[in-house]
Amino acid sequence: MSEQRKRSPEATIRRLPARAHYERGTIDAILDEGLVAHVGFVDDGRPLVIPMVYARDGERILLHGSPQSRVCQVLCEGGSVTVTVTLVDGLVLARSAAHHSMNYRSVVAFGTGVELTDAGEKEAAFRRIVEHVVPGRYADCRVPNAKDFETTTVIAIEVSDVSAKVRTGGPIDERPDYDTPHWAGVLPLTLAWDAPRADEHLADGIDVPNYLRGYGRGAR
Repeated sequence: MSEQRKRSPEATIRRLPARAHYERGTIDAILDEGLVAHVGFVDDGRPLVIPMVYARDGERILLHGSPQSRVCQVLCEGGSVTVTVTLVDGLVLARSAAHHSMNYRSVVAFGTGVELTDAGEKEAAFRRIVEHVVPGRYADCRVPNAKDFETTTVIAIEVSDVSAKVRTGGPIDERPDYDTPHWAGVLPLTLAWDAPRADEHLADGIDVPNYLRGYGRGAR
C-alpha cells in the first residue's frame, strides 16, 4: 500500500494519535519481528479471532492452515480480514492504578484473502513463513511434497490499509501523585530463547546446526 494513499477510517488512529505511525518502514519492522498474528474475521455472523503463524511478503501477509479451518474457508472466499501483530516491550507501573500501561509496538492491517494455488507460489510461501520464524531453517528440512500442498491451504492477505501504534517511555502520572509513597517505572520485557532441545527420535550423529547455535543466549 502506498504511503500516499488516503487512509481508511478503520486504519486511522484516533485515540492518542501522536503514537500513530503510517510509514512502511515502521510497519514492516514490527511485522518482521513478530511471530504470531491475530487474524479477525466474521463467520456465519459471528466475529472470530485466531492466532496464526505468518510472514510478510512485501505488502502482503502470508498465512497457512488446514483447508477445513474456518479462517481458511472464509478467506479463500475473499472474506474481509483484520490482522493484528503486537510486540510488548515493557510493563509501565504508575503511581495510580488507573495509569498503569504497557510499552508496545503494534500493527493493524485490513484486507482480503486470496488463496495461492500455483505450486511455485505455495512453495515460495512455505519458504518465507519458515524463514520468518527461524532464519536458515528452510534449507535444513524436507521441502513440501504433493501431499503437503493438498492438505495445506496457503493464503495471501492483500492489504488494503494498515497502521501502526507505538508507546514508549515511563508512566504518565498526575502531578499530585508524584508525592505519594509508591514506586513507579518500567519493567522491560524481552523475548529470550532457550537452548535448542533435540527431538527424542533424532538420528545419531546429527548435531545442532550452526543457524541454531545462537539460540539459548537470548538472540534470535
